Amino acid sequence: MKTSAILFLLSLALAVSAAPQNDGRQRGGRNRSGINGGGRGNSNKGGNGRGNNDGSAKGRNNNANNGNAGGVKGGVNGGAGAGGTSTGANDGASGNGTKTNSTAPAQSADPQTSLTLDPRVIAKGFANDGQGKFINISWRGFHHVPVDGQIASLTSTNNFINFCLTIPNLPLTNGKQVKTGSCNPAPMGAIPSTDNMPSAKFTVPKNGDTLKANTPFTISMAISNMQTGAFVNAADNYFAAPQQLNAQGQIIGHSHVVVETLTALDQTTPLDPAKFAYFKGLNAAAAGGILTADVTKGLPAGVYKLSSINSAANHQPVLVPVAQHGSLDDVVYFTLTDDGKPAQAAGGATTIAGKDGQAKPVSTKGNTTSSKGGKGAATNAGGKGATSKSNGKNQNRNGRGRRMLPRMRF
Repeated sequence: MKTSAILFLLSLALAVSAAPQNDGRQRGGRNRSGINGGGRGNSNKGGNGRGNNDGSAKGRNNNANNGNAGGVKGGVNGGAGAGGTSTGANDGASGNGTKTNSTAPAQSADPQTSLTLDPRVIAKGFANDGQGKFINISWRGFHHVPVDGQIASLTSTNNFINFCLTIPNLPLTNGKQVKTGSCNPAPMGAIPSTDNMPSAKFTVPKNGDTLKANTPFTISMAISNMQTGAFVNAADNYFAAPQQLNAQGQIIGHSHVVVETLTALDQTTPLDPAKFAYFKGLNAAAAGGILTADVTKGLPAGVYKLSSINSAANHQPVLVPVAQHGSLDDVVYFTLTDDGKPAQAAGGATTIAGKDGQAKPVSTKGNTTSSKGGKGAATNAGGKGATSKSNGKNQNRNGRGRRMLPRMRF
């Protein structure tokens, strides 16, 4: 009897030890994660440690798992089961076939290539529309009260990373100059301190200068607090990267100059930005703080507006840290005449040359000016020469005397 019992137990033990392990090939239907995982087998040739995904882990596991022979119950398995291959994150896999990939993007250790937003760069202030009666801005130490007429800001809890999806009718800018309009997903980038806000001033021509028409001349502009000479491919990288700063905290970029034609120096109607007489990107670095552009063929006689456009390397307008600041660019107005001298009309009035080359007087009606070298004031009334008594050496008589025009301010 004892012998029979012992033989029975030995045969049972041998049968159990000879049974095949669960290698993930057992018949499996849909498990609780909704994916065919070949059952809930937890046999793991690589061990049962969490780093190797023991087949029953419920959390996300992106570690390499080359020894996992079973399926996963609810996690994401980045390794390959026996007989299968893994091409990315997957939710539950059959041990005898290719794993089913999920739509979740694979994670990257490099934040600059990762397709997910790092929580460390989420700007929580973007969730505030600015319309609260009192907003505690602790770093400034005061409460901000909305200004009358102020509108609510757009808000976001994910840094507007998918903002362009809200404008489906616009294509992505994608580094191109899209004349019909586009949506640009690139961040604004690095902002300089107030001590590093760029500034510029034209030195040639100066405001109010008169130059000779149809004659080459060189535009020159002094610039400070900006690293110039840096520009990217405007055809492929337009607005395609954030603004950057150099080691000194200055914006890395370049400048441009544009000349627009006016009908008169006192023109008040806005100009069409799509039309200009001359445009030049100043791609070279400033020499001694001066940028230059050669107008090799000159320009016809007329009146012009000259403007600068200071830009970051990817051609976007420069950005600075505060709303209240002086102009980051410069504008001057100048005249071109056939002889390079201010034209004079009858009665001594200064004229400018129009597009047709004909002299056009600058209106000074109603202005009161002092005669050169005189202490008295001479009233200019349409060139008739009416004057007041003067002790000066050069009085205006009957409109024939010399008259100084008032300095024009723009």
